[in-house]
Amino acid sequence: MVAAEEGAGALALNERRVKDGDIVIGITASGRTPFVLGALAWAKSAGVTTMLLTCNPHASAVNVDVAVDLAVGPEILTGSTRLKAGTATKVALNIISTGAMVMLGKVRGNLMIDLRTTSAKLQDRATRVVAELAQCDYDSARQQLEAADWNLREVVGKIDGGRSS
Repeated sequence: MVAAEEGAGALALNERRVKDGDIVIGITASGRTPFVLGALAWAKSAGVTTMLLTCNPHASAVNVDVAVDLAVGPEILTGSTRLKAGTATKVALNIISTGAMVMLGKVRGNLMIDLRTTSAKLQDRATRVVAELAQCDYDSARQQLEAADWNLREVVGKIDGGRSS
């Protein structure tokens, strides 16, 4: 059964066309989940950058580029990884994804500038972003967005001289 699970992890990455330039992050509280380890082994063999996010200090022997052990200690309820391990993993993933968005240029300062304005709530958020970046009033910011067919990145690019386009 273990070999089948490891193969499933590799197959899942292959189906998603993971390639050089991607980063595969394996998440397993125990550091022993066959699906995750199989996926990481496949990614490593394909030359993809790999990372293991675990809550087991003994899992660092896995062959990955970066191993992160979230030192949470034993769970209050033995075996229930949805408690401390789950919470710590969620926080770590939030940090990783936020850092990735910054590096990809999807934020300006602490403002998201690469959002799709598909609802009134998101149009309001985009309007407030433009108002802050352009140092203008709400109505003027909204007019700029309407003129750009609600393309926030385009408007931000005009505000900062083309840096965001």
